[in-house]
Amino acid sequence: MEAVVQQEPTGCGIAACAALAQIDYAQARQVANALGIFAEDRALWSDTHYVRRLLGELGIVAAPEQHPFEGWDALPDRALLAIKWRLVAGRPFWHWVVFVRDGAGCFVLDSKKALKHNRRQDFGRMKPKWYIAVSR
Repeated sequence: MEAVVQQEPTGCGIAACAALAQIDYAQARQVANALGIFAEDRALWSDTHYVRRLLGELGIVAAPEQHPFEGWDALPDRALLAIKWRLVAGRPFWHWVVFVRDGAGCFVLDSKKALKHNRRQDFGRMKPKWYIAVSR
């Protein structure tokens, strides 16, 4: 699985869904927009409903609830992680990344455009708050 780089400053959710569906950002954005989901919509930044709808449309099954992050070894083989979680004026915000465990090990696909490498294994630097298990 490869990382998909977000093409909009607030497109991490779309990019994470694209990576899980193994399609490019433009394709995922087109599907999202057809569902009424737009990266610049501030509601998308602090609600999981939009990402769950997009995942479903792309054929990815998301668990019905999120779980607190308890450690990297406790994660399922595929998960959406909420990192950089913070409160702004009492409203939660986070950055979506994709956790993958496969035969080659574990890694995180981070869509942030400014990163030198979007496939990350610097687990000590990332501080997940919670996750949503996903599967095909």
